[in-house]
Amino acid sequence: MIVVAIIGILAAIAYPSYQDYVLRGKRSDALAALSQAAQLQEKYRASNPTYGTLAQAGISATSPDNYYSITVPTNTATDYTITATAVGSQTADTACLTISLNRAGTFTPASCAGRN
Repeated sequence: MIVVAIIGILAAIAYPSYQDYVLRGKRSDALAALSQAAQLQEKYRASNPTYGTLAQAGISATSPDNYYSITVPTNTATDYTITATAVGSQTADTACLTISLNRAGTFTPASCAGRN
């Protein structure tokens, strides 16, 4: 009976940690999509007077593994912001529900960029 109790306690501690690990691991899907979108924005801007929309720059509306939707809420002649918003099961990652990347290469929130 003691063994069962110990296993139960260990499982109660380990499972939430595992879930957090999985959610943090899936953030790489957003980071990859944002980095690729930034490259496509720069490529588009090289031959156009402004940065582009999703369609203009050829940016996919979803991340490679479909854990995030991608939008370009800001695009001007001198700046852009690309945003990845969690969808489906990834919405449990409330700390990084939305991750943005701007032209300067700054991720917001910075703690979601995997450099903390």
